[in-house]
Amino acid sequence: MNELAWLSLCEAAELIRRGELSPLELTRACLERIERLDGRLNSFITLTAEAALQRAASAEKAQQRGEEVGPLHGIPLALKDLYETQGVRTTGGSSFFTGYVPQASAAAVEKLEAAGAVLLGKLNMHEIALGLTNVNPHYGACHNPWALERVPGGSSGGSGAALAAGLCLGSLGSDTGGSIRVPASLCGVVGLKPTYGRVSLRGVMPLSWNLDHAGPMARCVQDAAVLLQAIAGYDSDDPASIDAPVDDYLGQLKDGVSGWRLALADDEFFDQANDEVLQAVRQAAQVFAQLGAQVEAVPVPGARQAAQANGLVVVSDAAALHQERLAEHPQGFGADVLARLRMGAAYTSSEYALARRTQVEARRQFERFFERYDLLLAPATAIPAPPIEGPDAVAQAHLLTRFTAPFNLTGLPAISLPCGFTAAGLPLGLQIVAPAWAEARLLRAAYAYEQATPWNQRRPAL
Repeated sequence: MNELAWLSLCEAAELIRRGELSPLELTRACLERIERLDGRLNSFITLTAEAALQRAASAEKAQQRGEEVGPLHGIPLALKDLYETQGVRTTGGSSFFTGYVPQASAAAVEKLEAAGAVLLGKLNMHEIALGLTNVNPHYGACHNPWALERVPGGSSGGSGAALAAGLCLGSLGSDTGGSIRVPASLCGVVGLKPTYGRVSLRGVMPLSWNLDHAGPMARCVQDAAVLLQAIAGYDSDDPASIDAPVDDYLGQLKDGVSGWRLALADDEFFDQANDEVLQAVRQAAQVFAQLGAQVEAVPVPGARQAAQANGLVVVSDAAALHQERLAEHPQGFGADVLARLRMGAAYTSSEYALARRTQVEARRQFERFFERYDLLLAPATAIPAPPIEGPDAVAQAHLLTRFTAPFNLTGLPAISLPCGFTAAGLPLGLQIVAPAWAEARLLRAAYAYEQATPWNQRRPAL
């Protein structure tokens, strides 16, 4: 049963299609592992074991009847607890929503279920998604499977931890300043932030209307591609959704990067990182060169300004969104989130307007940048996973989103995948960034690198 939990999503789906693996057997394997390990990890806020078993049993019967099944038929997934789920509480990691039970599911959740997924429950997250440590005062801290005394990253920390520990085969996270890519980096899994508007945000609890992205998290690149294929597409009921064609993310996944021109971030901003992080990313660039790509170390235009503007917009939007709660019930927020909300409320309209102007300028700068390069390589996080007991969460947020935040402001697609480990055994993440709507290119490069390296084969000793 233990080995079933380490199947990739694609491997499990193929075994189910061939009738060699039962959805019920796979779901039971995940639930048994959750029961055995999650007391130490605290990656789930709400476990829906009974509903998952019923769904898996239905999937099994449908297959036995010879019904046509979807690409995620019988696959156990878990969701960050800001995706609304019909009949299942959705807390947003907040004390204000402890009893909130939505009447309808988020658009992305509906798509997963239509594809046949089995949902195991709702995953821990940083309160209201405003933070990067997943030290949650209301539902408890989530722990990194590689080192239980360290954070898993956030705000999708439960997703990163559950995947790394083999508790589910895939997840959905959200990313406003790095909240998919940071936990992916710190937990040694894959996290993809698609282009802004690529995946519907309808039914996803907002943090910033201007910067939120929904996206997949998985243990390997091909699994992330399958999940993105399932959830991507235009939604006329989501004002942020953009009607752009959805590519085939799997069709050319294995075609390599020979002849591509890649930029390696190399300037004062991107060089301010842990030495082991920088070494791992430079070695990753060498792997791409060995795969036939031309790699050029270059400065990245406007990244520092974009990161700063993103930070201002996030907290300002969050303060606007939560202004009533902030005014009437500030005690309902944890200390770090309250501090950031008050910071956001204190910014002036002029400061906010200037940050939004920086957003427009940064988008144009990167459009021009990607006229010269197919992709950009950079660290996902400046540091490996920090201790739970350590510097305050506001300072950690600033450090952990240093290299991810510019690509929320610009809305560009970016992925984090494992690129090594520290001497102490902590995962390190490579971030790859692409032009708008080039998720297929991004996934193809990530897959080529993943296949050429051993990093995603390692498992934490739990």
